[in-house]
Amino acid sequence: MRVPGRWRRDLQCVLISEDQIARRVRSLAREIERELSMLPGGELVVVSLLNGTVLFLADLIRHLQRPMRLDFMGVSSYRQGTAPGKLEFSRGLKLDVRGRDVLLVDDILDTGRTLHRVIRHLRQFKPRTIRTCVLLDKPARRVKDLKADHAGFVIPDVFVVGYGMDYAERYRNLPFVGVLHPRMIASVPDGKRKIGPVESREGRR
Repeated sequence: MRVPGRWRRDLQCVLISEDQIARRVRSLAREIERELSMLPGGELVVVSLLNGTVLFLADLIRHLQRPMRLDFMGVSSYRQGTAPGKLEFSRGLKLDVRGRDVLLVDDILDTGRTLHRVIRHLRQFKPRTIRTCVLLDKPARRVKDLKADHAGFVIPDVFVVGYGMDYAERYRNLPFVGVLHPRMIASVPDGKRKIGPVESREGRR
């Protein structure tokens, strides 16, 4: 797909279009609703990982019909550039999830380290169930034996931005998912790169 003129210098291609995203998000919501319908009634707790999920989350929950509550978690990592480091929780749960059905939402599943750590953390609060939903699944980078219950798109091992996902806090506002050109990684000034405690997205390469 052709990259819009404004972004041709930064992006190699549009990997997933705005229309494709919209159709798949609606489909994901239907899948989740069908699965939840087989469970005893009750209030769903949606837990979203900051910050890359924001656009995906907003679109997804608008299509969910079950009564729900919403909470957020932050997972940070000390790292240099795009190399992953030690995971730490920068924001914990505010809601009580004991005995509740939890839907954990993330933007991308690649190595699996972040989601694995978050699921392990959530289990200590004794929810009834934990289900996972990710927009993107990048199996080529998986190091943990982990599979999302619901995944929007399987993608190759490329560095993606847009639809809430960023590089150095740029590109989150793009309405599509694009592949970042390698030269843009090299061109970000040192002061703009993520060095130290940053949001962990496992390195989207």
